[in-house]
Amino acid sequence: MLKFTPILLALIYGLVMYRFSVWRTQAELSARSTELKDPQLQPMLDRMAAALELPRVRVHLYDIEPVNGLAAPDGRIFITNGFYQKFRQGEVTAEEMASVVAHELGHVALGHARRRMIDFSGQNALRTALAMVFARFLPGIGVWIANMLTTLLAARLSRGDEYEADEYASALLIKAGIGTAPQKSLFEKLEALTNSRAGVMPAWLMSHPPTKDRIAAIERHEISWGAP
Repeated sequence: MLKFTPILLALIYGLVMYRFSVWRTQAELSARSTELKDPQLQPMLDRMAAALELPRVRVHLYDIEPVNGLAAPDGRIFITNGFYQKFRQGEVTAEEMASVVAHELGHVALGHARRRMIDFSGQNALRTALAMVFARFLPGIGVWIANMLTTLLAARLSRGDEYEADEYASALLIKAGIGTAPQKSLFEKLEALTNSRAGVMPAWLMSHPPTKDRIAAIERHEISWGAP
């Protein structure tokens, strides 16, 4: 039993740290956000709400400059002020902004926040177990190898979540009569909008799939669904 104690402690530590991170994130979001009310975006939100049979889709404006959309662990949807300003400046359309909201709704609907809690804790325990094993045979670099392997696993799991949220968003956008064209066109803009290093970073280290792969996945779904 004692040999498993470090792994159990790592699992507990992961759970505690994740809970603390959730609390801190939600406090930060609450302190620096207001509800987004924009007459140009509201029709898009109303169409998605109708497709979901909800009274409304509420989006919050998070007052930071990086371009991003966020789904909080409590289910709230956020668009950063940096992203919103791109819309105000005409670099992003209302339909493209709707695709961001649809994607974040996918993360909420598919329970990705809860899954990340389990993944985070499990990865922490796995990192500890691998470090114990590798350190016996590869002293000095065993811990580094364990960290690298768990980082690769985390990136792979994250990419899986992104593909799932993309699929959900595509289905919602089609049902709402918006279509997937804005979703795909936004992906083509994202690297420039976010100053991303996606073009130089190896795909297996990225937390999000490469743009061309995301677009290809959407098009495969459209074919399988018989979408126009």
